Amino acid sequence: MSKDFLLEIGLEEMPAQYVTSSVQQLKKRMRDWLEENQIAFAEIKTFSSPRRLTVLVEDMAEEQANRVEEAKGPAKKIALDEEGNWSKAALGFAKSQKIEPADLTFREIKGVEYIYIKKEMIGEKTTALLPALQKVVTSMTFPVSMHWGNNDLRYIRPIKWLIAMFGQEIIPFEITGVTTSNTSRGHRFLGKTATIKQPSDYQNALLEQFVVVDATERKEAISGQLKELASLENWQIKEDADLLEEVTNLVEYPTVLAGNFEEEYLELPEEVLITTMKEHQRYFPVFSQDGKLLPHFVTVRNGNHENIETVARGNEKVLRARLSDADFFYQEDLKMTIDEAVAKLPNIVFHEKLGTLTEKMKRVQKVALMIADYLDWKEADKEDIIRLTDIYKFDLVTNIVGEFPELQGLMGEKYALLQGEKPAIATAIREHYLPKSAEGELPQTDLGSLIAIADKLETFVGFFCVNIVPTGSADPFGLRRSAFGAMRIIQANGWDIPVLELLSRIVDMERAEGAVELPSDDVKREVQTFLKNRLRVVLQNHHIRHDIIDAVIGGDPNVIPQLVDRAQILNKHVESEWFRPTVEALTRVLNISKKYEEGVEVDPALFENEYEHALFDKLEKLKYDYASLTILERLRAFAGLRTTIDDYFDNTLVMSDNLELKNNRLALLFELASFIKEFAQMDEINVK
Repeated sequence: MSKDFLLEIGLEEMPAQYVTSSVQQLKKRMRDWLEENQIAFAEIKTFSSPRRLTVLVEDMAEEQANRVEEAKGPAKKIALDEEGNWSKAALGFAKSQKIEPADLTFREIKGVEYIYIKKEMIGEKTTALLPALQKVVTSMTFPVSMHWGNNDLRYIRPIKWLIAMFGQEIIPFEITGVTTSNTSRGHRFLGKTATIKQPSDYQNALLEQFVVVDATERKEAISGQLKELASLENWQIKEDADLLEEVTNLVEYPTVLAGNFEEEYLELPEEVLITTMKEHQRYFPVFSQDGKLLPHFVTVRNGNHENIETVARGNEKVLRARLSDADFFYQEDLKMTIDEAVAKLPNIVFHEKLGTLTEKMKRVQKVALMIADYLDWKEADKEDIIRLTDIYKFDLVTNIVGEFPELQGLMGEKYALLQGEKPAIATAIREHYLPKSAEGELPQTDLGSLIAIADKLETFVGFFCVNIVPTGSADPFGLRRSAFGAMRIIQANGWDIPVLELLSRIVDMERAEGAVELPSDDVKREVQTFLKNRLRVVLQNHHIRHDIIDAVIGGDPNVIPQLVDRAQILNKHVESEWFRPTVEALTRVLNISKKYEEGVEVDPALFENEYEHALFDKLEKLKYDYASLTILERLRAFAGLRTTIDDYFDNTLVMSDNLELKNNRLALLFELASFIKEFAQMDEINVK
């Protein structure tokens, strides 16, 4: 037999961005608890709103299934003393299993006798176990949490009511003075208390009190109303998944309505208007059919159509004040030149240990010019770099960016164009902030890409130099994001920048600028390790096998595009018939070459057989051709060495008693190993 189970956590209004993740966490914890307690069920449904997190478990078994548990104890020679009596170990095992010593038996396992028990466990009633769900509720974690009253519990918002029902039975437990019941609360203004007779009534009971508890239904209702309004007015209301998700979690009973603002505000940059509406007011901007922004907005009311005109006028008043401020800020910004803005940057501290924004920009300029040299950029391009890095943070002191920080870079581009800067420089001011997320948009121009890489690498190396590094999940300055973003840009552009060498030079530059809290070698080692860990993420995103990732990272991770290519090619051919014997042969070279002593050079005059000559000749050809070969051709060249390597080892004793012969043979293998390791640390690849 089974019944439905309902758990609702009623709260004060939660931040919209955490509602969906919180209810999914509750679902997972509920599932884990049911599986841990071996309680059968059919499905777990979730419901959520700004004021509630709910799970409905369908067809939950009324009791645990009976089961048989088996356990292996100490070996017989330990379980019995010399007189054949149970030892302390055996008695302790019986006690831990809650059985009498007389019930202990032996079973032979792989030729050894052990104490072995089999006991039948009678399943408990589900109603006796469900009160333990109190711990499931209180163990939830949130990005933001708070205390309230005299309670010790930290939670996303204060708990106001609780429902826990198994069928029609209320499951009793209490949290922060709130006791479970079968009553929920409807819409804060339109609804009343809702009594839930049984879990299956939950949705309809709340809907009668003006709460749509299914978030998907609310989202679809909002989306449908937006499309209906757009069709009615001949507007475009562009799909915005993030805004739609947020608005869905701001309301319990959605009603879409439109409002207007003065056409004169359309003279503001479109981005300012859209940011004001979306980010500050959670409004949907309205466009004409040809894509022009119109002096209208659409919002979602948490309620019905009553007095909708009054609500629209209230929203218009709020937006008008916002736009008036934005217009004032914009007009004031237009009075300031770029040079006047740059002159204010020495007064802004980037970080107390890393100086002002002006000092940071000068360091980034040096890094950008290093990268330009690696890429063989012309002097005219370097002049653009110098101008760009002299000004690229200027918009941080503008009024608009002060009010709307999310417009940094974008407003810099607009102001730069208005003041006659080159379009490439203006675009790079915007693009240097990209990507803004792990999979976000990348810069599309070379200059924007270069400055983005320089800014990000200088940032994370600078913080490492003053011993501010990410720990666990804590990364307050986004250093992981900076390094990962730089790697993505380098790969996307296919730039053969020797990144490890570049990082070493940046460390030296930072130390020359005064960031000397840690020894140089320590910083370089930590920075390179940090970079390699970010490269692992890049390769994982390409679905590369973990052992192949270890191989290419352990080889030469200096040039990122080549590294990704090597990993992808190895990953593609790992199942090929020739791959395993090739890796085994190359691994043998790598292992024996570790015994090489520095200073010994290969002398062909010391070769004693044709197999040494053959391997030497193949190596000389590889050395001559290597630089001109593609990644795939290099792998094929290594595969072509396999037979020669096998013949060499079959007919040559490397570790000869003759020291001169031994060192000469190790020197030959060491030279070959250096090419192998440059491609990948082949001994990391699992071919067994």
